[in-house]
Amino acid sequence: MTVVVVTGASAGVGRATARAFARDGADVGLIARGRERLESTRREVEELGRRASVVEADVADAGQVEAAAEQIESELGPIDVWVNNAMTTVFARVADTTPEEFRRATEVTYLGSVWGTMSALRRMRPRDSGVIVQVGSALAYRGIPLQGAYCGSKHALQGFLESLRAELMHDGSHVRLTMVQLPALNTPQFTWSRAKLPRAPQPVPPIFQPEVAADAIVWAASHPRRELMVGWPTVKAIVGNALAPGIADRYLARNAFDAQQTDEPVDPDRPDNLFEPVPGDQAAHGPFDDQSRARSIQLRLAKHRVPLLAGVAALAGAITQEVKK
Repeated sequence: MTVVVVTGASAGVGRATARAFARDGADVGLIARGRERLESTRREVEELGRRASVVEADVADAGQVEAAAEQIESELGPIDVWVNNAMTTVFARVADTTPEEFRRATEVTYLGSVWGTMSALRRMRPRDSGVIVQVGSALAYRGIPLQGAYCGSKHALQGFLESLRAELMHDGSHVRLTMVQLPALNTPQFTWSRAKLPRAPQPVPPIFQPEVAADAIVWAASHPRRELMVGWPTVKAIVGNALAPGIADRYLARNAFDAQQTDEPVDPDRPDNLFEPVPGDQAAHGPFDDQSRARSIQLRLAKHRVPLLAGVAALAGAITQEVKK
């Protein structure tokens, strides 16, 4: 029986992913900070007929991550798949972000994934089997304004995994790494991430439901892909940045500030999860259900190795239009 660990498993993409793996027949180790949401996720996994192991831990602490891995293996058995999903961020200009905020977002989003990967490797390398899935983003390739801490962390993860992959190949290891690059998603992060903006943060449209991400993550865990891009917006952002980063700079400078904010003023007293979990059971979805897509045609094509020439062609057209403006 497959045993899967998901970090950040209590809400958003992590919660949707835990359910998807359980539906696929896996037992799931759930790691997050919020006990209430962890227990809710446990119930969802068990209602699908699978076992769950719940560990309340902060992934920024390497010792807590290692202890979580030990507990999960003692309760469920050897870990076959480890999904690094936990993240936190600050929606703010770089100049308005404090050193403490940068450090914390980096420790969770970047180092939390490093610690998770290292704990997984301690178990997988001696067995010479296992899969580590890194939840990435189009922002691992293309930084955008107001998300410097998050973009920096995702870029760092890209480099970290490339280094590790080469080392595993050198050793002839059968442990596999894959990174799933996600588009904008309708998750609770936009209601509880720290925000220093005049208006409430939102994902940049088009927006996808977290179940689209979960589907990609579960699929990537059982198919040998170096990387899986999810959604045409992800393909366009990554390919576009490779082909014409200067145009992307100018486009984002003009449009990305408004695109990341709703029309509603941000509540200055709203709680955020940067240093402590926010109470309540926010589940997988955020407040943008009416704007979100439940499926991705591009993902369906990518699963069947259809060449992404159509995406490149569409991007070339978009660049041409942008140049003409």
